[in-house]
Amino acid sequence: MNLRQDLLELTPAALMALANPGFVKRAQKDLAAGIAPALDIDASGTIRATYDDGCIARLPVGCTLRDAQCSCTATAMCRHRVTLVLAWQAHAAATLSAPATERAAGHAQADADAPWSPAQFDLASLASVLPPGVMEQAARLRQDGPVITVYPWAGAASPPTAQLPMCSVRFFARGSIAHARCDCRQGGNCAHVVLAVMAFAQAEHLGPLQSPHTLQLRSVDAASDTASGWDTAAQALHADIDALLLALWLDGGAQPLIAVAARIQALRSRAQAQGWCWIEDALAELRQLLQARQARSTRFAPLALLDLVVGLWARLQSAAQLAQQRAPALPAAQVLGIGIKGEVALDRLRLVSLGASLWSDEREQGATVLWADPDTQSVTVMARQWSREATATTPLGERRIAGHPLRQLAASQVITQRATRSANGTVSVAAQRQHTGLLPLSPRAWDELGAPLRQPDPAALAAHLARQPPAFTQPRLAAAGVAGGAPAAFHVVQVDALQPAHVGWDPITQSLHADLVARDGQGIGLRLLHPHRAAAPDAVNVLARVLEGHYGALRAVAGNVCLQGGALVMQPVALLTDTQAVVPQVHPAVAALPLPAVAPAASTPLLDTLEQLALMLQQGLRHQHGGDWERVQEQIHGLQLAGYRQAAAQLGHLRAALVPAQRSTLLQRVSVLALLARDLSA
Repeated sequence: MNLRQDLLELTPAALMALANPGFVKRAQKDLAAGIAPALDIDASGTIRATYDDGCIARLPVGCTLRDAQCSCTATAMCRHRVTLVLAWQAHAAATLSAPATERAAGHAQADADAPWSPAQFDLASLASVLPPGVMEQAARLRQDGPVITVYPWAGAASPPTAQLPMCSVRFFARGSIAHARCDCRQGGNCAHVVLAVMAFAQAEHLGPLQSPHTLQLRSVDAASDTASGWDTAAQALHADIDALLLALWLDGGAQPLIAVAARIQALRSRAQAQGWCWIEDALAELRQLLQARQARSTRFAPLALLDLVVGLWARLQSAAQLAQQRAPALPAAQVLGIGIKGEVALDRLRLVSLGASLWSDEREQGATVLWADPDTQSVTVMARQWSREATATTPLGERRIAGHPLRQLAASQVITQRATRSANGTVSVAAQRQHTGLLPLSPRAWDELGAPLRQPDPAALAAHLARQPPAFTQPRLAAAGVAGGAPAAFHVVQVDALQPAHVGWDPITQSLHADLVARDGQGIGLRLLHPHRAAAPDAVNVLARVLEGHYGALRAVAGNVCLQGGALVMQPVALLTDTQAVVPQVHPAVAALPLPAVAPAASTPLLDTLEQLALMLQQGLRHQHGGDWERVQEQIHGLQLAGYRQAAAQLGHLRAALVPAQRSTLLQRVSVLALLARDLSA
């Protein structure tokens, strides 16, 4: 009997990824009730399922679920195809004799438990089964030298996965490439699947793959990785970007934008021509931040500008050093963003809301909605902006994004068949109702999210953050800066075991402070900070009521989070209680609660140094006067007393580096100081 082993390997979780959870649950329910199709299989291995409603579905060998034939009226995936797979699995087990069943089950279990790799798929055989043109497209994409991270098989629940620059590929069946799932519009049998196979083969050329590995895919005719080489054009661009950053430090970010806008745009064009996606993205954000400062927008924060300027310098320095190494620990192409182009059209997509953040300036108001993709555990953002005249007639929470009111969208799940995603995680969704629908965000909606996005408790989150490599070596993500202030990682953390304590209002910083602590007083807690914003004046009141328990017991929080002095600090953009989801910045207005005044968090010499550097970047080092340098001397003394001698020495050398003869070292000195202070303050 032909068991169609490829179908026996498909778990319910795999079927949910290949189809959707609704079809799988419906099929399981029907089979449990005894409603099953009549099955037969021909000599070629094609399975035919005949249903009581008259529909007939066929699934040939090497065919994806998407491409299977069904006589029903569905234009894409349908429940008949999913039911066929589950019914065949039950049929295969039931029709074998008991001894044969035990032997087959033993062999199947042994196969399921055996590690495997997509590197076993032969490229020549793939060319014979994939649609025409796919291999040619893969060859073209390979020439760009994309950076791919491969995750080895880690059990039936963790299939081999490849994270490409613009999409991800998961391999659900070791015997068939047809069941590899890509989240691009094609869904599978695409060039991305071929690139993923190539990446696994290249990774395992060095030995068995035991842990995730990041590599740059080599060209067919390349003897070594040359795509990240540091040629004359790269060196010139690096030097010119450094010159721009030095000019910002000398003259300040407060100078008229017209003085640097054309310069930034010219460098962006050169970075794009060089293929440096993350450098071009950082330069675009630099212009946006300078523009936001000029417009007095709430999107601007001095520490955000400091981290961006210093991170851009560090990213270029890191890439230049990695490009010169024979066997770098990290591909320089990943640091620069080489091989990442444009946008990718996505397959049928389900997104779970993680909240929203609002902003405003003198002329415009805007919103950023955050989403989690449960399949890939990635965070995407959708941004919109409107003139103040438009929002004067329609409240910001009622403005429409993708055809739905912002307030509703920010607390929903989205199912869409028309979406595109850019390299930094910005997503665009079609507004047409036939392509995009909403479901309410239930109190359990975040339960299907997993690591690293969702962490089970603050201790696990703190340990995860402590293990992360420097941000300037990683892809740039739009979600890192949605809350304002310095960019920080975005995470969901469970807080079931915590309770609010010390909830109060800081009148100096105009922020709500709340500490979530363990009921037994042990372990790591979570500090929530939420500043008052003109664009969302009721957000603080809403958050205070959530912490009071007005909406039920708090279960989880989502927001940008960082380590400060070993403590976890988060600015929440969404919260889940045991009754509902709450998005403070778009929630309907509520009555204010009286909050006790709290003393501002004690400052530290390192945080004072970062704030001083951010102020210097605003004003310009050449515009610092006597009183400014006296404050710097006080901070040097504070750093020395706290034992941060290296940071104190770096800060002490800044004024001397302003002398023209020493100015060549100024950018390095101030950047290293900022990186050191940020690292030590974590």
